[in-house]
Amino acid sequence: MLRLFAVLILALSFAYAHPASARSPIPASAPDSFADVVENLLPAVVNISSTQKQEEMLDMPDMPEFPEGSPFEEFFEQFQNRRGSRSFPMMPEASLGSGFVIDAEKGLIITNNHVVRDAEEVRVTFQDDETLEAEVIGRDEKTDIAVLQVKTDKPLTAVKFGDSDVLRVGDWIVAIGNPFGLGGTVTAGIVSARARDINAGPYDDFIQTDASINRGNSGGPMFNLNGEVIGINTAIFSPSGGSVGIGFSIPSALAKPIIDQLIEFGRTRRGWLGVRIQVVTEEIAESLGLDEARGALVASVTPGGPAEKAGLEMGDIILEFAEQKVQEMRELPRMVAESKIEEDVGVTYWRDGKKHSVKVAVGELEKAEDEGLLETGSNQSYEDDETKSLEIEKTGIEVLPLDENTRNAYDIGDDVQGVMIDDVDPMSDAAKKGLYEGDVIIEINQTPVNTPEDVQNIITEAQEKGRKSVLFLINREGDSRFLALKLEDTKDEE
Repeated sequence: MLRLFAVLILALSFAYAHPASARSPIPASAPDSFADVVENLLPAVVNISSTQKQEEMLDMPDMPEFPEGSPFEEFFEQFQNRRGSRSFPMMPEASLGSGFVIDAEKGLIITNNHVVRDAEEVRVTFQDDETLEAEVIGRDEKTDIAVLQVKTDKPLTAVKFGDSDVLRVGDWIVAIGNPFGLGGTVTAGIVSARARDINAGPYDDFIQTDASINRGNSGGPMFNLNGEVIGINTAIFSPSGGSVGIGFSIPSALAKPIIDQLIEFGRTRRGWLGVRIQVVTEEIAESLGLDEARGALVASVTPGGPAEKAGLEMGDIILEFAEQKVQEMRELPRMVAESKIEEDVGVTYWRDGKKHSVKVAVGELEKAEDEGLLETGSNQSYEDDETKSLEIEKTGIEVLPLDENTRNAYDIGDDVQGVMIDDVDPMSDAAKKGLYEGDVIIEINQTPVNTPEDVQNIITEAQEKGRKSVLFLINREGDSRFLALKLEDTKDEE
């Protein structure tokens, strides 16, 4: 009995010392309500509708043929005469989306480019149901951003951009938009992930959220709890077409410079380096003597471009750009794009086992595109060739010299130098990495090769140095790229 009494006293003491509110506290940062924040933001969020005029005419089927004197013949002839024409205009397509005002005086509104793409008319509806015609003053397909402008005497409410770079996974966010054309709708959630690449464009850096985002939310704002725009809702992942808690927003840090350019110039003016880049894998890093897989590997250099003028070459690994470290390959395009045109920027790169630095005068991407400097090589096909090939030990490939016969058989231009792959062991690492018959090996470990013997000698030397992989520079149909190839493990027999 005394023992039971003692247990009860201990239980009561624990409950007194640890009340329910202490065991499961509500974090101080969790809001009791979003109402105060939302009340000030709703007037700045607009619904956007656009129509695309269809020039095509809908052809009606020809009148069926009937036996002469049939009563149906007279009926269809009368119908044809009343119709007058066999073609009718198709109904214009409509698009619904969202947007938000960023400049109340100038009437500037931000939305997604896909909401107003090919639009003949764009209309903006405000919270008070007033609808105004809007003009598209700038758009960017690469980031899916568009800037609209409305003219009105009524006072507008604008919102400001915040800093998306300070967002953390788990932070509260609020989304406001026009889902399914219902009008201003508020949803809330958290930042689920950052820096998402969903293959939507070359500058993917999306914020992922679990806030409910549906069709019609496109172009609407994502707010932090300070009422600042930290994202533009753009895409959802949904097998069903509705929200499943995976939405994506363009971060404000990426959107703001693009919007500023669209407002000032009516188009983007991105920086351009003039290189095609690849991911630096652990094998590529090891083959080039780099301590870890980082940076962006230069796969090719555009003739006459900024990089070539500065002395950058194929095989260089760009480690820093404008004093910013390039940890992953996909970070470099955004760094370059946000650079000022004609500005001299410092570039640190890896070549021959050590770091080098150079100044590069940044070019303009849009100008390079207009001049056709970004085009790749033409498509070509290969034919069989019976020239005797040399099997390269430890690689699973056989190679041929580039002579007149192999060039003609595989349509390889005289400007391409190296040796051609004639066969690939389907069980080898070369096959897994995607090497094919007809590929031309230009360099191995940044050393040019001209004969099959050159290839074998470099492979043997790399193995003697304890290298587990070698770096190939491959030319395929006029396009060059780097590929790290594992050397087959072998043991000396005694």
